[in-house]
Amino acid sequence: MPLTVRVDIKTERLLQRLAHKRGKTKSEVIRDAIGVLAREVESREKGERPYDKVRDLIGSVSGGPADLSSRTGDKFRRMLADRRRKS
Repeated sequence: MPLTVRVDIKTERLLQRLAHKRGKTKSEVIRDAIGVLAREVESREKGERPYDKVRDLIGSVSGGPADLSSRTGDKFRRMLADRRRKS
């Protein structure tokens, strides 16, 4: 089914370069890009969150202050106030 897509000159040049590098038509590159985007959306809809991608890293670092997550709002507010005073 024919479809017309209007893009700016920068995107057109990028599309041409990608098509040339991959030895594909511009239409094939666009179809591939839509497929990648669709897989990303489906993956997110299945409940995969950013946390899921890094869950094996969480808790893997030891050391540092034990109270990093306590009173963060107060610490952040003080940090912003200090920056305002310095500028």
